[in-house]
Amino acid sequence: MPRPPPQSCPFCTIADAHRPYDPLRPPPSVDPALTTPPSFVVLSTPLAVAFLDIMPLSRGHLLLCPRAHRPRITDTSRREALALGAHVRLLSAALARATGVHDWNVVQNNGAAAAQVVPHVHYHLIPRPEIRASGRLSESFTMFGRGRREELGDDDDAAALAAGIRAEVARVLADDDDDDEAEDEAGPKL
Repeated sequence: MPRPPPQSCPFCTIADAHRPYDPLRPPPSVDPALTTPPSFVVLSTPLAVAFLDIMPLSRGHLLLCPRAHRPRITDTSRREALALGAHVRLLSAALARATGVHDWNVVQNNGAAAAQVVPHVHYHLIPRPEIRASGRLSESFTMFGRGRREELGDDDDAAALAAGIRAEVARVLADDDDDDEAEDEAGPKL
């Protein structure tokens, strides 16, 4: 049985502050000042919430977590786990479209020994821009959160990026609906 959330769980604070909305019709803006520090939400459903990481490894680094406090992935319900998996796919596509970065990591840690800092299950979606092509051969991204991290920075840029990702989430969902309709008419693709 999952433990109750600690009073200081920042992900519970974000989940409590941001109401679910229809991802096909996202609000043009989501007030980041509902929490301290500000939270830049890109998806808010009845079961999950996703937002920009405040210490990103790269521009667009997202966190996705269940709305309910769950310390580890094994503490999620089947329904929550299915929703999180579907959202990882959706957010990956939207993030690639919004940032123009088509390589990314999905990381999910369980427990302090596995580098889980916040004891609320969450997935990291981390865009990995091609640094070799830019001539920055001495730079590299390090896996699993040990790379160079800096604060999110400019709130206006973060708000614009979050709005762009929300818009791309809606487009990906609309494209999925179109694909489902075409498949229904033509039969399943093998």
